Amino acid sequence: MGTIRLTTAQALVKFLDNQYLNVDGVETKFVKGIFAIFGHGNVLGLGQALEQDSGDLVVHQGRNEQGMAHAAIGFAKQSLRRQIIACTSSVGPGAANMITAAATATANRIPLLLLPGDVFATRQPDPVLQQIEQSHDLSISTNDAFRAVSKYWDRVSRPEQLMTACINALRVLTDPAETGAVTIALPQDVQGEAWDFPEYFFQKRVHRLDRRLPTAAQLEDALALIARKHKPLIIVGGGLKYSDAGAALLKFAERFNIPFAETQAGKGTIVSDHPLNVGGVGETGCLAANLLAKEADLVIGIGTRYTDFTTASKWIFQNPEVSYLNLNVSNFDSYKLDAVQLLADAREGLTALESGLKGFENHWGGQIEQAQSKLLKETQRVYAATYNTDDFIPEIADHIDREALFAEFERLTNSVLTQSSVLGTLNEQLPKDAVIVAAAGSLPGDLQRMWRTKDYNSYHVEYGYSCMGYEVNAALGVKLAQPQREVYVMVGDGSFMMLHSELVTSIQEGAKINVVLLDNMTNGCINNLQMEHGMDSFTTEFRFRNPEGGKLDGGFVPVDFAAIAGGYGCKTYRITTLEQLEAALIDAQKQTVSVLFDIKVLPKTMIHKYFSWWHVGVAQTSTSERTQEVADKLNVHIEQARKY
Repeated sequence: MGTIRLTTAQALVKFLDNQYLNVDGVETKFVKGIFAIFGHGNVLGLGQALEQDSGDLVVHQGRNEQGMAHAAIGFAKQSLRRQIIACTSSVGPGAANMITAAATATANRIPLLLLPGDVFATRQPDPVLQQIEQSHDLSISTNDAFRAVSKYWDRVSRPEQLMTACINALRVLTDPAETGAVTIALPQDVQGEAWDFPEYFFQKRVHRLDRRLPTAAQLEDALALIARKHKPLIIVGGGLKYSDAGAALLKFAERFNIPFAETQAGKGTIVSDHPLNVGGVGETGCLAANLLAKEADLVIGIGTRYTDFTTASKWIFQNPEVSYLNLNVSNFDSYKLDAVQLLADAREGLTALESGLKGFENHWGGQIEQAQSKLLKETQRVYAATYNTDDFIPEIADHIDREALFAEFERLTNSVLTQSSVLGTLNEQLPKDAVIVAAAGSLPGDLQRMWRTKDYNSYHVEYGYSCMGYEVNAALGVKLAQPQREVYVMVGDGSFMMLHSELVTSIQEGAKINVVLLDNMTNGCINNLQMEHGMDSFTTEFRFRNPEGGKLDGGFVPVDFAAIAGGYGCKTYRITTLEQLEAALIDAQKQTVSVLFDIKVLPKTMIHKYFSWWHVGVAQTSTSERTQEVADKLNVHIEQARKY
């Protein structure tokens, strides 16, 4: 048996450079590259190894550890989990910055390999710079915090431990049922230690996507359930998209005329214009899907983990005879809602259902077409909603003083654009194959309710963790995954200010992204939430502190986002009219550098909900009559909702 003497870090790089994934006979290099921010905990270990011989791994320079990890998630998600970019940070705060991204990846079932530096295994220089010391346990470091948000966690305290750590890391990263964040903590002294590694550890490894077949017994149960139902509704989750099962879905749905609704992760698997696609479902669902959801007597969830937004807190499926059939590669997710389980790959499971179901007829009749027609009319209405001073009522008509609010906003910005009309213009004008990216605030709801997808895999919304700050950074990853497509970030002012570090990296890489920033000077989504639940506006608008009362209820704090992006080197546009927006969109397509559209939109002009409910923690006792009324309504809805 031959050996190669390498440092732990050199061996890790060599191993990662030889991992491949085979999906349906197509072989892809699994680890495309590595995002790095070097510090004392990794620069002389992994940094040295990458400088000496990075193989075919592309090394990217991050600006913020969380930001670069979000970019890696965006890359993997857009690549349908078939290729990844790893991330390395220094010890301490650099590592801690990636914890949020790890949680985002795990919540969304997206593969993310994190390689944080760690404190010295020998402990000789303890406490080393940036080390946390816990007097009750000296083995604890910042990296132990990753345990709660990782699907696999390991610490390589000796060079020879690297081998089992790497094998298990790839096992999880390439497993569609178990994938998520994988963390391998690397003590900085061990990174530089040399050891005689066996040559076979570095051989080319081809991991195969497990297209699990359904068992005969589970398939029989599933077919029997469908056969005795009359109004089935399919829920298209992210697992269906990652399985590349769109064609199988259409074959099944079209044969039996079964409508299908979409989760945030599933949207974009089939274009919106398909006659059976009734759009987003649940709390951020659209008119069509939510109308049908209330009557469905069978919900067929495919590749979904049934978040509370998809089920409207287990309330929206109100047919007393409703049953659930879950087709999922994850046994954990297949059991949700007390469903009949069909544990299988989405494509293979749909193919088996389509072949086995005989003589089924549903009773939807003309309801599918009617719901679609209502949705299209409503989409046209909200996209055409424009401000007028006489009788304008925004989509979100809560108890705020609208007249004063709009007058102040117009005075500061010279804009009375509505958010829904901006989205309508974008939906009309963007290239057909453009990818939109979003994550948090009111935009994911608006997009799931009304955005009409025109091309496959063109809708990239992170809503499993709804992580503010994901948007701009993930867009870089999307662009690295599909450089031939234009990428448009849909982001609010709050999320942009939270984190946009890799906008600079996009310029450095020559990877153009288009940042569509909708500025309403408010965390608008949460402002709506508090006000519709009985509160007044409280610390969700971006206002100066008022010297008279001492609260944050002074005037709006205006921000020139175009100036910020211009300082980075972006091409920027200041937008206050739809005509300016249309002209800017045309000009932006000629640019080769990243661009930012600074668009001022009136608060409260996002899109309202449709026949949905969300269970949030409302005060059960209050001095406010409004809050007490909301608490009473909440209790009624809870009684109507499924308990588990």
